[in-house]
Amino acid sequence: MRNYVPDLIICFIVIVSITTVRIVSQILHETLSDGPDLSAPPPEGSAPQVELSLSQLIDRKSKEYSWLLRLMVNVFGYLCIFVPGVLIYKYSKRSKYLERSERSHLSSLVKFCFSGTDGTDRSLDGGSQSGGKVKRTTTQECILLCYCLFGLMGSYLTWGVLQEKIMTQEYEGPEKRKSHFKDSQFLVFSNRVLGFMITAVYLVVKRQFRHRAPLYKYSYASFSNIMSAWFQYEALKFVNFPTQVLAKSCKIIPVMMMGKIISRNKYEFYEYLTAIMISVGMIFFLTGSADESKASAMTTLTGVLLLTFYMIFDSFTSNWQGELFKSYSMSSIQMMCGVNLFSTLFTGASLAMQGGFYSSLVFAVDHPKFVIDCVILSISSAIGQLFIFYTIATFGAVVFTIIMTLRQAIAILLSCLIYQHRISFLGVIGVLIVFLAIFLRVYCNQRLKAIKQRHQAAPGGTSGVSAKPRINV
Repeated sequence: MRNYVPDLIICFIVIVSITTVRIVSQILHETLSDGPDLSAPPPEGSAPQVELSLSQLIDRKSKEYSWLLRLMVNVFGYLCIFVPGVLIYKYSKRSKYLERSERSHLSSLVKFCFSGTDGTDRSLDGGSQSGGKVKRTTTQECILLCYCLFGLMGSYLTWGVLQEKIMTQEYEGPEKRKSHFKDSQFLVFSNRVLGFMITAVYLVVKRQFRHRAPLYKYSYASFSNIMSAWFQYEALKFVNFPTQVLAKSCKIIPVMMMGKIISRNKYEFYEYLTAIMISVGMIFFLTGSADESKASAMTTLTGVLLLTFYMIFDSFTSNWQGELFKSYSMSSIQMMCGVNLFSTLFTGASLAMQGGFYSSLVFAVDHPKFVIDCVILSISSAIGQLFIFYTIATFGAVVFTIIMTLRQAIAILLSCLIYQHRISFLGVIGVLIVFLAIFLRVYCNQRLKAIKQRHQAAPGGTSGVSAKPRINV
């Protein structure tokens, strides 16, 4: 007779975790309900307010610290996925749950999450299907390059314009009342759930069902990914979009730091030089650009802090994904699907805990234009990710970097024209320094690769005693 006790224990862990989260969220709701309300009072003669959700209660607090309160609540919501996962993992290891002869749907799911697949069939691995590089004519290369260029430009410029609009502009609702949308996590959720659906359909069509990586490996990159996206959206409440775009260029610095910590990478002199140039350019830009609507020292400091957290989490995401690619050789679409799956679970659980779905849907019903903007934002984000993978696979990372650098410059110009941001001459100098550093970095990287190839092709170039090729900047 089959032993159902281990399965019941795992179900009990999940139920207890969810119940605990619900109890704590209710305590947080009661605590915030009793706290001071710093929002504007409702107009006279309006209907009495219904009981507010936890998300709406956070929105009623002062803007300067409400982001910190929402961050803590969001992270607690993610724990209702992390904690059961850790407990189930510990239990399955201690009880040797995955080594039992009896199999069930639950045990298969647990094995898929924590052990991956045992097969070595690499035909399911999209990255291993290398039938040789396809030869194309010059005309076909130009057409493909234009296709990637317009695809990346169109999707990410649309995404950038709508991102700034949703987080900074007011939407007109019933009775001509205008209000801002405040829940950044709902935008992260809508982007990730659409990205997961698109990549899941792609994997089913291409029959890339399995690979060797345990599913839980994606959770770390997923957590850092949704945190970086949340900080990115939240920063727009305190700094303008051009500042955010320039700050993204500075993520080279934390990426290098994370590479040192995680992968023990070594960097060339030109990489340190361009990182310093980008930092100097960013300082010039911040000094020479001021947004009057967000000009207080407190909001500026908060915006810089949020952008710093964005760059830290984003740099961890790229380095962790690089380690997964090296260890398990999954395809880029499989990586995107796994990360988006956990991102959907994390943000969905957190939104459900704090009532974020309810408040966001209420806002959507009262502001139909927001629904259109949110849908287009999610579609452009998902399509942009697909264009990233296709461009890198077709033309390589250098062409992709050049296209995205041009996209950043055009995004700053569009934001200044549409939303009327003012940048002084010193700020323009800072922008030029940043983009000069990026192009210098690409040039030096390509030159170093060429030198290495000539060094290896030379007689004795592959010997172990040969000096490491370097370039002078």
